Amino acid sequence: MIIVMKADIRPDSDEVREVVKAAERYPKVTTEVRAIEGATRCLTEVYLLGSTGVVPLDIFEEYSAVEKVIRIREKYRSIGRHEGQAESVGFEYQGLHFGQDTFHIFPGLCAVDNPEHTELMFQALQDVGIETARAGAYKPRTSPYDFQGLGHKCLPYVFELAGKYGIKVVSMEVTHETQVEEIIQGLQQAGNPTGVMLQIGTRNAQNFELLKIVGQQNELPVLYKRGMGITLEESFNACEYIASGGNHRIVFCLRGMKTNLGDPHRNFVDFAHVPVVKRVTRLPVCVDPSHSVGRKVLAPDGLTDIHHATAQGIIAGANMVLVDFHPRPELALCDGPQALLIPELQHFVDDVNLVRNSYLERVELAKSCQFAVEA
Repeated sequence: MIIVMKADIRPDSDEVREVVKAAERYPKVTTEVRAIEGATRCLTEVYLLGSTGVVPLDIFEEYSAVEKVIRIREKYRSIGRHEGQAESVGFEYQGLHFGQDTFHIFPGLCAVDNPEHTELMFQALQDVGIETARAGAYKPRTSPYDFQGLGHKCLPYVFELAGKYGIKVVSMEVTHETQVEEIIQGLQQAGNPTGVMLQIGTRNAQNFELLKIVGQQNELPVLYKRGMGITLEESFNACEYIASGGNHRIVFCLRGMKTNLGDPHRNFVDFAHVPVVKRVTRLPVCVDPSHSVGRKVLAPDGLTDIHHATAQGIIAGANMVLVDFHPRPELALCDGPQALLIPELQHFVDDVNLVRNSYLERVELAKSCQFAVEA
């Protein structure tokens, strides 16, 4: 059971203490108080855990500070919408809002290889008005002989250059708990010129100890990539590990499924699940067309498969796009064949904005239609 307090009732308020006291009168019931900082309000929720089946709703609905009481419908109680009862408020980070009604593009280097390429990439983003980027320092690879990333050695110049070119948030994958601390320390030592969204890659989608670690820290938000061979529900439960640790600033990323049914693409594009994720959870949804498609090839209409896959995710309501660019893909140390070129960046941004505007027009059009949906 979740008791949702009214707007701006703080977790340490007398009203919350009163609700907690009343809830813990019931045998075998414990409570957890959680606060979610949204764009326009602080959402305080009191979770009742244990034998809550006999706890009546109306007792708590009578409290003047209580907005509503929700019976938990899914296993993932923190991130779930619970049949539309739980509100998605999103989160703020580095002056940017991330939610189910916002949109951001994160173009950049799949793997940082040198300062020159990093600067060229960040400068190009600034030139087209983009304030968010991807830049991988730690790279888990299928083969132990492939490039594993430059690690903490590249963090100083990545953060410095991000600040220089107005990049507010960098998406950066982590594979081990020590790397989380390295990033936090690196940001502090650089004077916090930018922010980092910790990325949990598909290979670590069920690395539960790592998920607990990124959940227990609240400094950095988390981009969670769906596991390449697990169900949506399994991925949602993995996100619950993060949220149950106290970090609710999570973006859920679809990046294609590992199956030969998707050939000749690298993975089977799963962007039809964008509205499913938004309906079932409270999380903003990202799509990664680069790792879904896996290579830069042209369709007969003159657009690449990556452009088309991107459009599929955005037209379905995606809130974020993670896409590979590189100044010199032929020199890239990781995933060069799927990287778009810097001269193509402006077109990509224009194309993405066109599709996003089409999605918003679809949403407005849908308001004039009453859909008959089975219960």
